[in-house]
Amino acid sequence: MNTIKPLFRSLLIPSMLFMGACAGQKTVVDTPKAQQTPYSSSSLVSLGDVFFDFDKSELRSDARDQLQTNYRWLGENQSRKLTIEGHCDERGTNEYNLALGERRAKTARDYIVNLGAIASRINTVSYGEERPFTNAHTEEAWSQNRRAHFVAE
Repeated sequence: MNTIKPLFRSLLIPSMLFMGACAGQKTVVDTPKAQQTPYSSSSLVSLGDVFFDFDKSELRSDARDQLQTNYRWLGENQSRKLTIEGHCDERGTNEYNLALGERRAKTARDYIVNLGAIASRINTVSYGEERPFTNAHTEEAWSQNRRAHFVAE
């Protein structure tokens, strides 16, 4: 019974949100575009975040495009390293969100490594829901919090 309650709660809340959005015929919020943050004035390419769908760690097409840009940044900045931070929205347990954040960061790292980056230049860390980009409790805010954030070292 103790294992059923958390499972039920983790399934109940998202399903209620989905049903509420469908029943209310609300407009669907577009997921945010990658946020570009230039790290060097001499760099032509800048790092940007990669966003994920709810409860997913699979890359979307816009995420692949941004990861290719981030890979080019690594090529232009040979002496730099990256840390990829995995983040989640506030829904789900802390343990689940830490694991999901880790999967998101590793998925982004693996994609860049498959493009040709040196794996030892890329670290990953998961913050789960602990470091949100925004603290609002809306779908738009949650979509900004479901991300892999790139930090130049």
